[in-house]
Order: sequence, then structure tokens, then C-alpha cells
Amino acid sequence: MTRSATVERTTAETEIKLSLGVDGTGKYEVKTSVPFLDHMLSLAAKHGHFDLHIHAKGDIEVDYHHTVEDVGIVLGQAFKQALGDMKGIKRYGESKVPMDEALADVSLDISGRPGLVYNVNMPKGKVGDFDVELAFDFFKAFTNHAGVTMHVNVPYGDNLHHIIEAVFKAFARAMDIATSKDPRSKGVPSTKGVL
Repeated sequence: MTRSATVERTTAETEIKLSLGVDGTGKYEVKTSVPFLDHMLSLAAKHGHFDLHIHAKGDIEVDYHHTVEDVGIVLGQAFKQALGDMKGIKRYGESKVPMDEALADVSLDISGRPGLVYNVNMPKGKVGDFDVELAFDFFKAFTNHAGVTMHVNVPYGDNLHHIIEAVFKAFARAMDIATSKDPRSKGVPSTKGVL
């Protein structure tokens, strides 16, 4: 059975339609009106082997915050919906990804308990017209709505683009591992019997 979901969210600030295929091949079409976010989500789909289609419109004349956060919300909801009862998944995933001088390490648990530890020491700044602190807002929204506990650690890096790109790639690869099926596991990967 294909694990997939389509989620739509409309507020006074944003309008988003997102389709996700967990067992994909990395095909993507991402149009959020936030170019750097489009780039990050496209490479996440590619490196996580997810099929991802996003069309989002938001009040970007105000700033990018609402669009970035709401896309994180919808992506989290889509993963939660697509994974269903979580039976047979590996649950845990981790990945360490270098991007030139930067290194990102992401460990996560599809636990049903949202949480984000974000040890990314970057000065406030912009990549193009993207405020770098919006990456935290995206992942906070994602973890809250996916029910994922995620630890992001960047021990070093100088270029803001490289740091954020390494984080998104490590996130995608960790999600690929955690969502993959373990042929040895027949039920929910928890002694509680539920996630």
C-alpha cells in the first residue's frame, strides 16, 4: 500500500495545498513564493526520496514568516497522515551531512511526542531575502504537527546557506530512515503498542 497524503490549509494569511508520497523517488514540484524555501524543500524531497508537490500562496508582502511556518505545519500533518498507524516503521533516524565547511547532524524519533532541540548557532542574517531564523520556525511547526522529536546540531559552519542546506538534507535523510519499513517489525515500534 502506498503511503501518501494530500493536505490543504487555508487561513487569512496563507493558502497551501501539499501532496506527499513517503515511498517515492524524489520527484518534486515546489512553488511557495519563497525561493529559498523552494530550494530547501526540493533538495529535501530529492535526498529523502519523497515525492512532494507544494503550491502555496501567502502574505509575503508582510514577510515570509506565515508562509514558511504554515508550510511546516502542512508538511508535518501530511507525514502524520501518510504514516497512519506507524506499524512496521523504523521510527528512529539520524543523518550527518556535510555541506562544504558546514556540518549538520539530525537525529529524530517519530514518537507522537513533538519536540525540537535546535543547536544551530548562526548570526541573524539573510540568505537572499530569507531570514535565517525562519528555518527554526519551519522545523518547530513541522515537529509539532508531525509528532516528531528532533535534535538538530550544527557543530560548525560559516556560510549561512551551507548551514541551512546541510540541516535540510540531514533532516530529509533522517526522515527517510525513520519512515522506512523494517521487515522484522510487524507492529508498532513501541512496547506501549501505540505511538
